[in-house]
Amino acid sequence: MTSSMVVPVIDVQNDNFKELWPAMVLAIKTASFIALDTELSGLGSRKALLAECIEDRYKAICNAARTRSILSLGFACFKKLENKDDDTYLVQVYNLTLLCSEEYVIEPQSVQFLVQHGFDFNKQYAEGVPYIKGNDKGGDSHGINMRMLFVELLRARKPLVLHNGLIDMVFLYQCFYAHLPDKLGTFTADLSQMFPAGIYDTKYATEYELRFAASYLEYAYKKCKLDNSKSLEVVGNGRHLFLEFCKYSGHLSSYVDFRPCLAGSSLEGPLNVCQRFSAYGWCPNGSQCPLSHDTDLIIQHDEKNKVEKKKKRKRKRKTSSQGNVDFEGASEKKQAHMELKDGEQGPDQVISDTDSKPPPVTEQVDGTPVQGSESSEKMMTEKVEEGNGVAEPQAVSADEEMKTDQEKVEGNGVSEPQPLATSDATKKEKSKRKKLEGGSHRAGFDAFMTGYIFSYAATLTERVGKPPCSESWLPECLNKVYLSGKSVPMHIVKSTFSKSSKAHIHKMDIVWGKSFSSSVASKAEGTI
Repeated sequence: MTSSMVVPVIDVQNDNFKELWPAMVLAIKTASFIALDTELSGLGSRKALLAECIEDRYKAICNAARTRSILSLGFACFKKLENKDDDTYLVQVYNLTLLCSEEYVIEPQSVQFLVQHGFDFNKQYAEGVPYIKGNDKGGDSHGINMRMLFVELLRARKPLVLHNGLIDMVFLYQCFYAHLPDKLGTFTADLSQMFPAGIYDTKYATEYELRFAASYLEYAYKKCKLDNSKSLEVVGNGRHLFLEFCKYSGHLSSYVDFRPCLAGSSLEGPLNVCQRFSAYGWCPNGSQCPLSHDTDLIIQHDEKNKVEKKKKRKRKRKTSSQGNVDFEGASEKKQAHMELKDGEQGPDQVISDTDSKPPPVTEQVDGTPVQGSESSEKMMTEKVEEGNGVAEPQAVSADEEMKTDQEKVEGNGVSEPQPLATSDATKKEKSKRKKLEGGSHRAGFDAFMTGYIFSYAATLTERVGKPPCSESWLPECLNKVYLSGKSVPMHIVKSTFSKSSKAHIHKMDIVWGKSFSSSVASKAEGTI
């Protein structure tokens, strides 16, 4: 069982943007790494987003970024505290409601999903922080605005962490930086110079480093939280992850949305889990699905299944050592696996205690997308969080040692009383509301979950005996971005055949002064 914590998320809109500017810039400058997440008005053709050719896929995303907009931006600043035991981070989370000042496309599917998950469009149009897309216009390169906040992010030279981040990076570039280059090679060359400390994708880390049964955001976050809690129960089991939060008082507390992350309870009885949601974090029936979309229940099933598989392997080894090889059940398992791996399972299937879970893929064997593919996840379907309730302010001050709280819980948050027993009718209503809201969809909290996954993976790397590296948090994941339907990631590097875009060079002159373009020119001359 995991412990509870309360995550303070600061809501930023147009009326408090300037007031919170110094705090946001300071959090960015002092962070060890920064996790980002976005909510978008749409993505366009799903088929084009999963094109076999990565260059074609990039062009499709560019078209979406030029015609759609970012509705909300979340960023979580994780600052590693060196004077604390184990891996302790001070975390500050911001959720910015934005409003593009230009015309843009907004898709009904996006509106429906976001409204179901608590997004307030009235608030967005009334109080959203304005911004323009593409290249700078007028005084956009000076003053206090979204484009300058992005400049501060670049100047900080911090590692950037995203989850399934290709779409996020393309939208961030177009909305807050400059016009997108036409070629993917130019885009990756620009990114490598914009973020010299590296870009990390937690979906890639989840799939290829942590190797979880599923890799959608909420699943990965809760699985990391559970594993971290379990490791704390084993004395002497290496390093662990602890989190601390700032304490907001006075009128600043009115800007804070305290997000409760309740402990995952142990559920008994049949595990009536929606199989498609279990594998992809997405279900075509949405809140109307009669089966459970409870991620805690899904993880509990996976943990139970893992234990049973270990026992079965142990029995098979024992039988094999006695000279009797037992093949019973093998064909049944294999058949079940093959029926499910192409994503052809119905949404009303139930995962029983003995069923095999479909592999966490988002495409068919031939590379064609299936319903519920990663592009659909990025369409704000996999980004699901916990309930939208408001908790009492129990955040922890950065100036306090928080020793008592760390003794009570795993140390990655603030303890919270367990909920009282409720009637069956109340439980049913709460379950329905939780499925409908999906925990309420917030870019800020999604950014926090992304940062948590990354910090836990970094802690785990140290725990297994790998020497810490000051230049890279996860060396095997540095500058590797997950690509749906591909067995290899996209590498964020500047190749010898790619040049930086003119818009990027001009923008970097604003970020670093004229010295940047002159240094680029001198390097170019040196290669001739």
